[in-house]
Amino acid sequence: MPDYPLETLIAILFHAILAPATALHALMYKRDPRAAFGWIAVCILFPLAGPLLYVLFGLNRARGRAQRLGLSDLGFAHERGTAIEAPQPLPPEIVETHGELARIGQALSRHSLVPGNRVQTLVNGEEAYPAMLESIAAAEHHILLSTYILDRDDAGTRFKRALADAAARGVDVRVLIDGFGDWYSWPRSSRSLQRAGIKVARFLPPRLLPPSLAINMRNHHKILVVDDQVGYTGGMNLGDRHLVDKADNPRPTADLHFRLEGPVVVQLRQEFLRMWHFTTASEDVPAARPVASTGDLLCRTITDGPDEDLDRLTMLLIAAVAEARHSIRIMTPYFLPPRELVAAIQAAAIRGVDVLVVLPEKNNLPYVHWATRNMLWELLFRGVRVVYQPPPFHHGKLFVVDCDYTLIGSTNWDPRSLRLNFELQVEVYGADFARPLIQRIDQAADAGRPVTLSEVDGRPLHERLRDSACWLFSPYL
Repeated sequence: MPDYPLETLIAILFHAILAPATALHALMYKRDPRAAFGWIAVCILFPLAGPLLYVLFGLNRARGRAQRLGLSDLGFAHERGTAIEAPQPLPPEIVETHGELARIGQALSRHSLVPGNRVQTLVNGEEAYPAMLESIAAAEHHILLSTYILDRDDAGTRFKRALADAAARGVDVRVLIDGFGDWYSWPRSSRSLQRAGIKVARFLPPRLLPPSLAINMRNHHKILVVDDQVGYTGGMNLGDRHLVDKADNPRPTADLHFRLEGPVVVQLRQEFLRMWHFTTASEDVPAARPVASTGDLLCRTITDGPDEDLDRLTMLLIAAVAEARHSIRIMTPYFLPPRELVAAIQAAAIRGVDVLVVLPEKNNLPYVHWATRNMLWELLFRGVRVVYQPPPFHHGKLFVVDCDYTLIGSTNWDPRSLRLNFELQVEVYGADFARPLIQRIDQAADAGRPVTLSEVDGRPLHERLRDSACWLFSPYL
């Protein structure tokens, strides 16, 4: 019998204990059979490293922590006076006007569809940042800011100074930064904000002791609420990268953001405070301010994440695609939709719906672009139009159905957004809002390059192998 070193025997013993335990956990708690099978294989086939990888990247810590803090569809009563109530039944006239899609959104959101809103489109940091900074400067009571990245460059510094000035004049300023996104700049922005007397929280920050190194389950919300009177959401982080006209910008990133007024701003406030409570467990909240109707748009906030909100946005997108009768417009930087959503898009194209997907020709994440190229043939074969828009890289996310229904917010069409991150979208019903966005998407398509089935099928062998390999790992990109 071989005489193994003691350390080898110890390693074998640990793996014999850890591998079955982690594999069993994956079998019982992973909803996607492909993910479960993949993690089981990793746990068993890679001695010690497999179970360790599962503990670091496979466990859904967000759901367990959400349950401990009461973060669920039934909860959030801790916000005194502004608790999220169950969505109210839709008035018959709304169902008659906007069809089953309004009812489906009602079933998938913790918020009601509310009238009386105004939404303004802001293009790139050149339009969004001045509007946001002006609102911050006018704040009298509270400022709630949630962002994935707050850079330490010129634009980021302007925001930090504006927030510090507001806190100095007595405004209740709270900033929630994703714990992983906070490391995109050094020194971290959270530290300078804390030194300025601002209430700052980091969402699931990575740390060594106790170990918490999860790359997934990031808070991707982009929310700014000022005095409950005005709110902002969309795809932009805060930094120079979104100043496309800046001459010395090494990585210009085009994007869209949106300024909202009306009752839907209260929903943004509630979602910020829901995640603030998730992160800090604090019961202290700023007093709610009265909000008046200011426009004629119907809006509703919908969240998605690896907690109790899992797969809500995927279900909503599938329902919206199924309800489409004339046109579907999709603009996204990352496009790796799940199989069921691909099938819904194919079915829409087959029944004669004009489906257009606009993607960036050059992506800041090349491996995502390569994985996407591996699956585009499925859409092109069924008549879906796919267009690459030229640089600069466009980070905007838009989804418009039949010139009446629009989704705006933080979500990309990829597994990271649809399954692994906490995301926030706002439904907007109204043709006057949708038409300019359809025009914007169509203009981007006209200026871009159509992707053809022959182009995708004619890729050289080495590109097909590269794209296939990236696509194989698409659930984790």
